[in-house]
Amino acid sequence: MVSYTRLIRFIPKSSSPEPIIGEPIDANVDVGIASYGSKPIEVEVFSGKSVLNPGQKTGRKEFVDKLLSPLDQREIGTIRCIGLNYVNHAKEVNLPIPDTPTLFMKPATALADPYPAPTIIPKAFVSDNAADFESEVALIIGKAAKNVPEEEALDYLLGITAANDISSREAQFAQSQWCYSKSFDGACPVGPAIVPIGHIAKLEDIKISGVLNGNTVQESKLDDLIFSIPKIISFLSQGTTLQPGTIIITGTPAGVGWSAKPRITLKDGDEFRVFVSHGVGTLINKIVEEK
Repeated sequence: MVSYTRLIRFIPKSSSPEPIIGEPIDANVDVGIASYGSKPIEVEVFSGKSVLNPGQKTGRKEFVDKLLSPLDQREIGTIRCIGLNYVNHAKEVNLPIPDTPTLFMKPATALADPYPAPTIIPKAFVSDNAADFESEVALIIGKAAKNVPEEEALDYLLGITAANDISSREAQFAQSQWCYSKSFDGACPVGPAIVPIGHIAKLEDIKISGVLNGNTVQESKLDDLIFSIPKIISFLSQGTTLQPGTIIITGTPAGVGWSAKPRITLKDGDEFRVFVSHGVGTLINKIVEEK
């Protein structure tokens, strides 16, 4: 059992502007919402430099100046992404339930921090008016995994966090492959906290929601997944080593904007929030159209 209930990566207020990691002292605070509201977030600092090797509590305490993604771009390799993985989402887009997981990838440059980092719609896609949100539970692999049996898959999972799979739908449906439309810089904000798998009794009880400008548009539990978390990890590890730090985003529940009636697209100034339960908290993204 790990020695923490959740970790965040952040820039502290009082010391050098180098990222550090630690555990929020208030176990009940939603660090995403607190950061957004400029509320003080006191953190017990750990000795390690990464959530992959956090070390031990140092006894030092710091306040958060800026929240960061739990991992740095240099740590993650390629982001693995599972498409069409909620039963009710498959129904809303009128597609059959798949027999095999669909994989696409995002480069490390798609990884982005929570608010106050902006979520940018690139100028090449602004005129399409097709930017969409996807609330997702993200997995972080803790040790190298290859050819992992499904029944052992959770042994390789460090923990969970939240992600937003920002997508350009016109570009997505103009091609048979999805990577181009989902891989622009900053198209995968992740955070705010990572909760270790050992502190989650039942993965099916994890709740996820997406809120656009104060209106809840997505809401589900993981019991609606088509392919379970152990299944996803096992599947992706067959013949391919998932290195420590690999991020896997697990699909989005029903309620995406492109399928809504009337259709919803992300615009400059919009705010999108992804909430994940069990202490992960709320990932907040402010949408900015690149000029």
